[in-house]
Parts: sequence; structure tokens; C-alpha cells
Amino acid sequence: MQKRKNSKTHKDEGALPAIKDLGQKKIMLRKSKFLDAIDFALQMDNIQELRTNIKKLKEEILAGESELIVHRDKDIEESRDVLQLSMKYVIEELTQIEESLTIGRAKYYLNRLKKALTVEKRGKINDINLNRWKEYDEVITDSLWIFDRRDSSGAHLAWYWGNFIPQIPHQLMLRYTKKGDWVLDPFLGSGTTLIECRRLGRNGIGVEINEDVARKAKELIDKEPNNFGISTEVIVGDSTKLDFTKILEERKIEKVQLIIMHPPYHDIIKFTSSPGDLSNAPTVDEFVRMFGQVLDNVAPVLEPGRYLGIVIGDKYMKSEWVPLGFYLMNEVMARGNFILKSIVVKNFEETRAKRAQKELWRYRALVGGFYVFKHEYILIFQKKSK
Repeated sequence: MQKRKNSKTHKDEGALPAIKDLGQKKIMLRKSKFLDAIDFALQMDNIQELRTNIKKLKEEILAGESELIVHRDKDIEESRDVLQLSMKYVIEELTQIEESLTIGRAKYYLNRLKKALTVEKRGKINDINLNRWKEYDEVITDSLWIFDRRDSSGAHLAWYWGNFIPQIPHQLMLRYTKKGDWVLDPFLGSGTTLIECRRLGRNGIGVEINEDVARKAKELIDKEPNNFGISTEVIVGDSTKLDFTKILEERKIEKVQLIIMHPPYHDIIKFTSSPGDLSNAPTVDEFVRMFGQVLDNVAPVLEPGRYLGIVIGDKYMKSEWVPLGFYLMNEVMARGNFILKSIVVKNFEETRAKRAQKELWRYRALVGGFYVFKHEYILIFQKKSK
């Protein structure tokens, strides 16, 4: 490979975007040419020459002037010699090489980048390529989730009291499933989980006790494009009584790979008049017991080693904080067949009840000696392998 020419050097560095401004931008690069550029740099023995070469390559990519970049959609469709990468990832890797102080360290980073582009290392329970783990900025690994607003794109509509934000099932599926896996939601509500299944290429089954809500949920789910050709099914039923093993057997499904449970927060919102509706439980103890029934019904169909996510908030009752989240956590742990992996705290900024009454709730908190709910829990469990 010939030494790179200087015909398209981007002189004005101030005009180039900073790494922090690249966000989720993607770039298409010709794989063979990018690997040639890496191999060319690996042949160098002078650290200054190598750094200059990598700096120039980085600036050309940032400026959109590199011969490595594929610009036309037609070229992308017709060629297998194309890599879709995070622009931020590419620039960060090249910057680390450029800033290396020794030739040995620079070549170490070059070889690491080459391996990331040529060797896949997939996780056992997801589609994350661990050799390119830095690309996955979208995947949250912290235990505090802060979202500015609810995702309302596509078929997602905030029409249903008590539904959860789409970002929750989205994150759980990215971490704990692969494309084509099965996801079960025994408290489907407005269909948020199954809409995300369609978006991410996961098969999904959802159970909803309210027939009218189930019908509208199905209508919304069907509006979401099914680009991956997966199956999403809405079942009207009572999850405290359903035989989920039979449901899977009838559909020739061996096991599901993820269960997402978003039960009512006891009686904060009454969803139906059905005795099987957890929001009608007469006491907190009965609510927990009914949740345990659902858990016992779904646990057998979860593949060993795979994950269960429970989304739950606490409540106040007679001026006392009622820790529903910890009650349900203990209910799962008492079974002995799950390991607690994480407790995630998610901010809870926007609710219909509090949105227009923030000052009133602040006043009530000051008078009553309590704190206004601004969070809910996402409890992550892994089913033990037999």
C-alpha cells in the first residue's frame, strides 16, 4: 500500500466536530481499505510518522473526505466489503493510537482495532460484539436510569394509565436477548413490550386481562413495522391462572429467554373489576401473594440461565411508605430458583397524576414529612441453571 497522499488534508482543525458531538452517528467504511490502512501503519517503526499518518486518516474521516467512506446507498447494498461503525468509536480508537507515546503501545491499539473489525465475540445471551464493546453507547450498564422523556416514536402512545416507558423493555432486550429469542410479558397493558420486540427482532407473547385494552394494544403493535418477520401475539387472560407451559407447547416453543413483568402498583390505579387483577387485591399481603401466583406460572417456561425483569414502584398508604418493590423482590428470592443480579433505580419525572400538580405535591410532602416519588425499580433476576 502506498503512503497516503496529502491532497485532501483538512487544514482547519477547528471546523472538525469534537468526539463528544458525534453522538450516535454511524459511518460506512470499506472494510478492506480500512484494514489496509491499519496494516500500513503497523509496518511503521517511527512513532512520530505513525502518529502523523493516523492523525491524517482521522481528520479525513471526520471531514468526510476519506476514500474509505462509502457514500452511496447503492454501493452499500451491492457490496459485502462494508462496515457500519459508530463514528464516535472509530474516532476514539484512532485518537488513542494517535496519542500513543511509544511504538509498542500504538501497535497494540492498532492490533486491537484490527481484531475488533475482523473477529466477532458475541455474548451468550445477547448480540453484543464484545470485541467492539465501546460502540454500544446505547446500552446502559449503570444502576441509575435517567430519561428526559418517554419514547413516543412509532406505535408508542402514552394513552394508557400505568404503562411503562419503552426504554425499559428496549434496554432489557438489548442486554438479555438475541434476535429471534422469545420474550414473555404477563402484564402486557398497552403493548409496549411487544412493540419493542418488533423493533429489535425478538418474538413476543403478551397477556392482558382487559379485553378492550388487549384489542387496542394489538392494533398498535400491528402498526409497528415487522422488519424482522418475528411473531408477536396478544392473549386475553388472567396470568394468575394461565398454564404458560401449555401455551408454549401449543405454539411449539420450548422456552422463553426473557420475562418482563410490570404488574400494577397494587391499588394505585384500578384497571378492571376482575378478581384476578392485582390492582383489586384487598391488602398488600394479598397483592404480593397474587404476584407470587403469576411468578409461579411463568417461571417454569423461562430457560435456565436467562433473565427476569420486574418493573415496580412503591406507594403510600395511611401516611406510611409501602415498599412494594422490596416485597416483590423477597417474593422472588423466597422461591430459591432465582439469583438477584441488579436493582436498577429509574427516575420517574412525568406521571399524569403529578404532571400538573408539582407544587401541590411539594406542599403535601412538606406538610406530611414524606418525599415525593421520583423513582421506580427494575429488579433483575437470573434463573438458576439446573
